[in-house]
Amino acid sequence: QVQLSESGGGLVQPGGSLTLSCAANGRTFIDYSMGWFRQAPGKEREFVAAIGWAGGRTRVTSDYTDSVKGRFTISRDNPKNTVYLQMNNLNPEDTAIYSCAANDFLGFERETYQAPQKYAYWGQGAQVTVTA
Repeated sequence: QVQLSESGGGLVQPGGSLTLSCAANGRTFIDYSMGWFRQAPGKEREFVAAIGWAGGRTRVTSDYTDSVKGRFTISRDNPKNTVYLQMNNLNPEDTAIYSCAANDFLGFERETYQAPQKYAYWGQGAQVTVTA
């Protein structure tokens, strides 16, 4: 069982930055792939970024949806049981509730880590609003 808790959301002007944090309990955090998803009003939940193990758990790798590549960075601090989403150059289209998710996937395959239904554990979500 893993419990996740996001923090760091808020209101920011276009072009601004925010960093979301997702703290996890559990002693096996290092084994979990972590994902960030977002859901804007009236829209489906969409994949934002993920970080996990590849190459037989020999290296950490990450991936992003195209709309955030070059602007967002996902990272993790295993001793702190925390994953981060650094968001730069935000625009109004980034406004959404951002949620982190976790699961112990075997491998790091796009069809898995981009699918919200593949994740077993979810945080409560953090609101990010980008407006002038």
